[in-house]
Amino acid sequence: MGLKTFLYDCHVTAGAKIVDFGGWDMPIHYGSQLEEHHVVRRDAGMFDVSHMTIVDVAGAAATEFLRYVLANDVARLNDNGKALYSALLDEKGHVLDDLIVYRFSDWYRVVVNCATREKDLNWLHLQAKNYDVTVKERPELAMIAVQGPRALEKVAKTVDSGAQAVIESLAQFQAGESGDLMYCRTGYTGEDGLEIILPGDQAQGFWQALLGAQVQPCGLGARDTLRLEAGMNLYGSDMDESVSPLEANMGWTIAWEPLERDFIGRKALEAQKQSGIPSTLVGLVFDGRGVLRAHQKIIAENGIEGEITSGSFSPTLGVSIAFARLPVAAQGGLDVDIRGKRQPVKLTRPPFVRNGKSMIKED
Repeated sequence: MGLKTFLYDCHVTAGAKIVDFGGWDMPIHYGSQLEEHHVVRRDAGMFDVSHMTIVDVAGAAATEFLRYVLANDVARLNDNGKALYSALLDEKGHVLDDLIVYRFSDWYRVVVNCATREKDLNWLHLQAKNYDVTVKERPELAMIAVQGPRALEKVAKTVDSGAQAVIESLAQFQAGESGDLMYCRTGYTGEDGLEIILPGDQAQGFWQALLGAQVQPCGLGARDTLRLEAGMNLYGSDMDESVSPLEANMGWTIAWEPLERDFIGRKALEAQKQSGIPSTLVGLVFDGRGVLRAHQKIIAENGIEGEITSGSFSPTLGVSIAFARLPVAAQGGLDVDIRGKRQPVKLTRPPFVRNGKSMIKED
């Protein structure tokens, strides 16, 4: 028996297949992972993401604290509700986790992964000792992601006029509050949509209202193929404490300016840039027989070997796609080893799909 979200009973009633995910009993699908994937690309689907860890940071030194703890710079968040994607690093410049931080008038909300909850909280509390700041987990909150080209339209049908006005006002990567609910125009699928943070005791009622608006429940299986198509890293597969953001295709999340801002891991990242980055995370496309899977070996024409970090069949593209960690010394064409047979794969730059359209550009 694992941990259960406020929506667990809704999943069981809907006939979901429940699996363990980071210690939580979560729906992997409700009958058809493929159908759930397509409904997000074409209409609107919803995910229970209440297993994510929500942390509020407040206090006189909240901004100063987050500018030191995160590789990206929260000083860039000039408007109320604006959001920022960042890595949480250790002193070696390795990725402890990835997260989204939202800024409000005098406090911040941080959303981190579920499997890294204890590690992240310990790390944040340890660093907070030197600042006038409070770090408070919010386990009483639930989180529902509604994603797809009709997501905003369908959510608006379920809320009052005040919340509708908030939703209509949101730019991409911005959040707004209405009553007890926080509407965040963010997501993990490559589609437009909302992530709604709400009190746990309201979660089932909101879920039922979304069902009434013809929003289809979707499981973590579809969430994984959607995020892979969208070119979004998965912590524990595409990045972890063994690599830096520079090796995980996350260099764009590091705010090097201003030069005087120190942050945890900065010195190590600067040293790595100077000495040379040993490997990169690349995108692969494969239209042969078989499916690209994590840990399959990639062999370059010059004999240098890499490894797939996550891969799957892409329902939108009809081919297999993957992320692979490839030493920078690899040159020439690439093969994948599938059950002892080498087959050619094509290098591409993620994302693979954005807003339902193919983004594949062969290098």
